[in-house]
Amino acid sequence: MTRLNLVLLLAVLASAIYLVHTQYESRRLFTELDRATVEARRLETEHQRLQVEKRAQATPLRVEKIARAQLNMRTATPAITQYVSDPQGVAAASASTTHAPARLEGVQP
Repeated sequence: MTRLNLVLLLAVLASAIYLVHTQYESRRLFTELDRATVEARRLETEHQRLQVEKRAQATPLRVEKIARAQLNMRTATPAITQYVSDPQGVAAASASTTHAPARLEGVQP
């Protein structure tokens, strides 16, 4: 009988230790999850802030101002525009539009 009591006592102690360990792991994982949630919120806020900053940096007025100041670019006008023609390209384009499209054999229009 004392042997059975000793075995049952050891089983209860092992069960109690396992229960304490499981509760400790549960609490540790919960705090880790909470930290990860806070970090995710922080990163989402940072992402939104960066998106707003990106949109502000890419406004057409700002891009034009930087192009003028740093790259010495200017607006294209007819006075500074040079038109280049390709005589072979014009001839090939006009030749392809004057010919009727080829028909496939056996296909009824």
